[in-house]
Amino acid sequence: MIQQPLEESDIRTLIASAQQGDTDAFGQVYDHYFPSVYRYTAFRAPAELVEDIVADIFVKAWEKLHQYKVQKDISFGAWVFRIARHTVIDTYRTQRNFEEVSEELPDNDIFNKPDTRIHSQDTVRIVRQAMMELPKRYREILILSYIAELPHHEVARVLRLTEGAVRILKFRALRKLEALLPPDMRRQSSASSA
Repeated sequence: MIQQPLEESDIRTLIASAQQGDTDAFGQVYDHYFPSVYRYTAFRAPAELVEDIVADIFVKAWEKLHQYKVQKDISFGAWVFRIARHTVIDTYRTQRNFEEVSEELPDNDIFNKPDTRIHSQDTVRIVRQAMMELPKRYREILILSYIAELPHHEVARVLRLTEGAVRILKFRALRKLEALLPPDMRRQSSASSA
């Protein structure tokens, strides 16, 4: 059975129940946010730590749930991503022996041809290297927008910016990223966006 995405009003209702100790309600919220939190974390941390970090994020969310207050300008999703962001940062502080982004992204799709997989891995590696050259704020906005797939208003809440500032920074980040890519990749991105 495919579940429909939760609406903000549904999330508020579930959070209120979870704050009263309803673990099933929190489980539904967890199921809703897990994919985007996992993608965000997977892009920011080594593969061998991702599951532990994601588990830590949701444990912290559960433990701090009583502190969350429904506010008009801070959704629960933004609150969870603030926890995720700080948990990843804390992990780096305690585990300084790894790089933020691994050189290889495994492609588990058995239908991909080997040459397609190699090309895809090279492209990901090149884009990741270019992203690492971006200022931290630009990198954060692109990761939240494209990896975690958060809408502008959620990115704004996570980073405590206005929605307009997010749009401007995202535009600048994309321009800077494009300039950092090899010329043959720039032509591809320009042609595909036209």
